[in-house]
Amino acid sequence: QVTLVESGGGSVQPGGSLRVSCAVSGYTSSNLFLGWFRQAPGKDREGVAAIYIRSGVTIATYYSPSVKGRFTISQDNAGKMVYLQMNSLKPEDSAMYYCAAAPHVLPDWSSSARYNVWGQGTQVAVSS
Repeated sequence: QVTLVESGGGSVQPGGSLRVSCAVSGYTSSNLFLGWFRQAPGKDREGVAAIYIRSGVTIATYYSPSVKGRFTISQDNAGKMVYLQMNSLKPEDSAMYYCAAAPHVLPDWSSSARYNVWGQGTQVAVSS
C-alpha cells in the first residue's frame, strides 16, 4: 500500500520561498512517477511539476509553464522523499499542494486523472 504524506506548507510573503515535501512509503517498484499538484478555492486542480525516478535515480523532471524557472522538483533517499522547492512565490501560487503517484511514466503528466495515489495536501499561502 503506497502512502504519501505532504509537509512543509505555510505562509510567506510575495517573493519568498518555501519547500514542501512528500514522504513516500510502501512503494515496491523500482520506478516511481510522482507529481505535485495544486488547487486553489474555486479552481481546477493544476499540475505543477513531476519527476520520474528509476532505481533511485532521477530520470526526468517536468514543469508547468507557470512555475518553470521558479520551482524545482527533486528527490532524496531513492525516492522516499520528493521535494518541491518554490522560489519567487506569487500570490497566485497560493493553494493546497498535493503529491500524487502514478503506476507508470506519464507523457501527459499534468493530468490528475492518471494518478492513483494522493496525499492529504499541505496549504501554501502567499500574501503581504
